[in-house]
Amino acid sequence: MITDTKSFQIPLLADRPLAYLIAYVAGKSAEMPHNEKRKAMLIIPGGAYWMQSDAEADPVAHTFLAAGYNTFILRYSVGRGVDSRWPWPLVEASAAVKYIRDHADELCIDPDYVFVSGFSAGGHLAAALGTLWDNDEIEQMLGMEKGYNRPTGTILSYPVISGLTYAHRGSINNILRADRDDEEARRSVSLELHVTEKTAPAFLWATRTDEAVPVQNTLLYAKALADAGVPFEMHIYPRGPHALSIGKAYVGCPYPEVAAWTADAIRWMESIRPNATKNPV
Repeated sequence: MITDTKSFQIPLLADRPLAYLIAYVAGKSAEMPHNEKRKAMLIIPGGAYWMQSDAEADPVAHTFLAAGYNTFILRYSVGRGVDSRWPWPLVEASAAVKYIRDHADELCIDPDYVFVSGFSAGGHLAAALGTLWDNDEIEQMLGMEKGYNRPTGTILSYPVISGLTYAHRGSINNILRADRDDEEARRSVSLELHVTEKTAPAFLWATRTDEAVPVQNTLLYAKALADAGVPFEMHIYPRGPHALSIGKAYVGCPYPEVAAWTADAIRWMESIRPNATKNPV
């Protein structure tokens, strides 16, 4: 049961007005004192770092809110005339995690449990938070200590991962701009190359028949996690197009076998314990 849920917008950075959170925070109930500190879910919609999918925003937030998570949708800076060059998306996503942890008491969450769920290009940004969080420049810019922006775990739905052979070039081009054809720049945003033992645990899923973001992106990241000894769970469904969101008819994607990912992700998150969100080793 959700009691007295509040929805509100939260600006993140004074000089980045397009970056803000939409928060869904459940109220407290005397009948459920164990529910006063919920786990948090930050949701990052996809859209090739050019737009943001509504189907990958509110429907996802409502699904996880009903499962007992307080949810936050990151609206980040993309679109014509907007400076979305890397690493600005990572700065904004880091600011979102920082805000959630800074305001944990008023948002009724446990700051040790901040998960990030991303879709397509939003999956790239979520995976970047899990992999590239250790960035001295971003830490100084946001005034946060080491590891404060590292998520407890990441949920990556048909994610863009690589800027190399299996790249979704639209997404990669939009964050690299003039450097889009530079090999070193493409490698810098190819997340399978940056996984270490400090990378956050991950839940991954994709479909074999995705024609927009090749399934190899998910497989490359899973292999890198396995090689580094990072916990993960992966599901590759046999059919389905790109951008399936929660796989329900009301988002225009009625794929019942794929819709099972939300229940699997919730089960997986319940198995994850904090891995030193401050100063991880």
